[in-house]
Amino acid sequence: MKMQFLTIRSTIKNIRKMLRNPFSNDESDRFEIWEMLVHRDIMAFVQQDWSMIADDFIEENFMGIDAGGHSDPNAWKLKFPDLQAYKKSWLEQAKSINEIKWEEDIEAALYRITILKDIEINGKGALAHKWFFGDLSSSDGKQKSMNWQTLYRCRKINDKWKIAGFTGYIPHQSESKKNCYIPGKEVPAGASQHKTAGPYSPVLQINPKQLVVISGQAAINPEGTVRGETIEKQTKLTLENCRNQLASVRCSLDDVFKVKVYMKDLDEWARFNKIYKEYFVEPRPVRTAVQAGLLTGLLVEIEMWAVKR
Repeated sequence: MKMQFLTIRSTIKNIRKMLRNPFSNDESDRFEIWEMLVHRDIMAFVQQDWSMIADDFIEENFMGIDAGGHSDPNAWKLKFPDLQAYKKSWLEQAKSINEIKWEEDIEAALYRITILKDIEINGKGALAHKWFFGDLSSSDGKQKSMNWQTLYRCRKINDKWKIAGFTGYIPHQSESKKNCYIPGKEVPAGASQHKTAGPYSPVLQINPKQLVVISGQAAINPEGTVRGETIEKQTKLTLENCRNQLASVRCSLDDVFKVKVYMKDLDEWARFNKIYKEYFVEPRPVRTAVQAGLLTGLLVEIEMWAVKR
């Protein structure tokens, strides 16, 4: 039991290291906001202790909007008209999620699926984009999928950043989101490909300020253990690892312009593509795929190039 506990704490430590605060001391305001919205929020949620974050909110005129997974603002609801309504819901959610027996330590899991890299600051106001992306697996084999973002409105009061309100459960990606304009990459006029082409662009024109390249990622957790027995599960975990690596330099999958896929068995190509296309909006990255001998237990490995805006 003691060894199991030490293994869990080591996993959490590695997750925190992987998702460490991406902002330096030169960006003290963003650093403070990240600590409030990620580190402190996760600790309080796991311990079901509102007092740990109570001072992070501005109670006067607080308002929380629930997008309910809808991209259309007309469907959004004023679910939390004041801070007390949000506190009640927060405590209920914290209790509910901690009652489930998860396949992995829930604190480590929450760090794994949380990304906060975009924080816009204007004077004493800030807008923070917090993403939740990934799957939580319970010990009975059920999965809870996370794929949304919350926009936090923050204000600096007496040299301390606080939360003034938010809009949550906004879908991060939508099937209706097609042909998006993403600064730094575009499909040139006249580019074409064959009718049976998969979810990728034939050509991309890149105009970067900086390039970001990540090494091949796979379905391996921070302890070095391969996870997932099917191509679907390994593809999801691999792409989540890619997303986390990109987030460390404040990039997202939307910034990726080139992908190289290594697969143990190309006969699983269609099953791979079904998962892969859910992670990218158009214009999708250019892509190459090869069948290769991978490390024991791996079914897929993916490397990426991104443009930093």
